[in-house]
Amino acid sequence: MAIETYLGNKNLKKVGVPVEYTQEQVQEYIKCSRNPAYFIKNYVKIVNVDAGLIDFSLWPFQEEMVNKFEDNRFVICKLPRQVGKTTTVAAYILWRVLFTDQYSVAILANKLAQAREILGRIQTAYEWLPKWLQQGVKEWNKGNIELENGSEILASATSSSAIRGTSQNLIYLDEFAFVPNNLQEEFFASVFPTISSGTSTKVLITSTPNGMNMFYKIWVDSEEGNNSYVRHDVHWSDVPGRDEAWKKETIKNTSEEQFRQEFECEFLGSTATLIDGRKLAQIPFITPLKSKNGFDIYEQPRPDRMYVITVDSARGLGLDYSALVVFDVTEIPYKIVGKYRSKEISPMFYPDVIVNAARKYNDAFVLVELNDLGETVANIIQQDLEYENILSTSVKGRGGQQIGGGFSHRIQLGVKTTKTVKRVGCSHLKDVVENDKLILNDYDILQELSVFINKRNSYEAEEGHHDDLVMCAVLFSWLVRQEFFIELTDNDVRNKLYLENQKLIEDDVLPFGIIDDGIEAHEREDTVGPLGYTYSVKDVVDF
Repeated sequence: MAIETYLGNKNLKKVGVPVEYTQEQVQEYIKCSRNPAYFIKNYVKIVNVDAGLIDFSLWPFQEEMVNKFEDNRFVICKLPRQVGKTTTVAAYILWRVLFTDQYSVAILANKLAQAREILGRIQTAYEWLPKWLQQGVKEWNKGNIELENGSEILASATSSSAIRGTSQNLIYLDEFAFVPNNLQEEFFASVFPTISSGTSTKVLITSTPNGMNMFYKIWVDSEEGNNSYVRHDVHWSDVPGRDEAWKKETIKNTSEEQFRQEFECEFLGSTATLIDGRKLAQIPFITPLKSKNGFDIYEQPRPDRMYVITVDSARGLGLDYSALVVFDVTEIPYKIVGKYRSKEISPMFYPDVIVNAARKYNDAFVLVELNDLGETVANIIQQDLEYENILSTSVKGRGGQQIGGGFSHRIQLGVKTTKTVKRVGCSHLKDVVENDKLILNDYDILQELSVFINKRNSYEAEEGHHDDLVMCAVLFSWLVRQEFFIELTDNDVRNKLYLENQKLIEDDVLPFGIIDDGIEAHEREDTVGPLGYTYSVKDVVDF
């Protein structure tokens, strides 16, 4: 009998071993092949922490999960901790590879060890199957298994390259909300288009919520009918033995906030966020009217509206984002009507993007953050592109930076994000959002806010996350506290801004000859910036 086992493992059948079925076994095999829940309840064994190896008696919500997996291509499950979600998916995967020829499955988790642990559960269940239900084993290790019928299972960490170049029939994303945001985005950008192009490929996602990330977006989009995912939601009380007494005991040993996130499955995010997590979870995001080249447009410009654009600049090296947000400030509540962000845009091209957006939105007022390369960006906007409605600030003693030049000699285009500016901006952002004076409808901004936390008496993104769009909102919130902003609806102020900016140009411009070639700066194919850089307007983002 030993020669019929795989590598001496008496619980595994090797390839090519003939099986003589009884009539009863044939009937059972047919039943199992047609009904995954029947197979799991009658033949799958799992390891229980208290009782050891036991039969997998599916709870009603687990059986419903299995049926949804079988009946739908895309399923997303929002589940509390410790409800057997991973074991349920593992049992379904086992059924799939046993009864479907040439079926490939990828198990992807936050860590490789976690993915292999799930594969280990499948292997344990497989070893305890009767031999007449098994396929012969061709490959059997910690990272993958391959069966005689051509089916296989791969375990890997979630990444954009994990399954690139392979053909998968089913992809399982375990605890997807805990995969780092950048890996979530890279995975869906590089892998998902190939998956969704098929007609039968399945994607199963299970997780406990962990803030407002890609898992959150997919879940909310499924509620709104904006994607093809079928939702499965489980309440902690659906698990036998969990009642109010259990809830009180659990909260007593942890915390109410932890219970809400891990068992009530609320998308709370960090406990130290600038905006209250419960408020963020209540704010709906919407699908842009148009998305192109990094721009998301929520409302097209209207002739009777006034707009403000705040700008954050980066170096275009694939690290931080260059970002801008377009606000409609015609009335309260203010609202976001467009946004742009890119990691690749050069600071020499970025001014054209900004001016293009500003001109489109009724010659919007533009406020540029001057930190890092912001000063270069602001100078190109004013001097090279000759855009007039760029806001300047002056430093007025203890009053700090204020919009407008006045009689001060310390005038600068844009604003430097000092501790005072950031503190005032953060404080007012919290006020306008939590009191519904600013409508946030953009997923990326909400996601950044969900990880914008208190650090060293200030606020910044959690490690591994970005806050470039949030800083645009912080600058806007600082701006609306300025006396000058209150007057923006007055037409006389537009003239005042123009005159101040003209004076600023006259004071700062160096004496050099100008050759007029009859071509506007923003129309030239090659433009030389104030630092001597040459950039091509052909490459500028057009939305």
